[in-house]
Amino acid sequence: QVQLVESGGGLVQAGGSLRLSCAASGLTLSYYVMAWFRQAPGKEREFVAAITRSGRDTYYADSAKGRFTISRDNAKNTVYLQMNSLKPEDTAVYYCAARYWDGLRSKSYEYEKWGQGTQVTVSS
Repeated sequence: QVQLVESGGGLVQAGGSLRLSCAASGLTLSYYVMAWFRQAPGKEREFVAAITRSGRDTYYADSAKGRFTISRDNAKNTVYLQMNSLKPEDTAVYYCAARYWDGLRSKSYEYEKWGQGTQVTVSS
């Protein structure tokens, strides 16, 4: 059974940091392009960052550039999202997603597998 399980969310003050993890089971993570998306209450799910299978290339939404870093450890079957300088507008449920086909993509429909999400709340 394929599972993506996110962890590391929580409550943090503005300006603080969090590191999200996405642990994969039932699949070989190195075969997949991985991404993070987020969804705030009343809003559509939006792209945050993506990383190629090898981890060599990354792609960020404008809102994440310079503050967030996506990385992966294929040996541990885990993807990470380091979030620094957090703002209240970063408050959302964060999801990791896997895409079997090559190419960094920012549309949610281009990813086949999803985790259940982890809540990130940034207080002002």
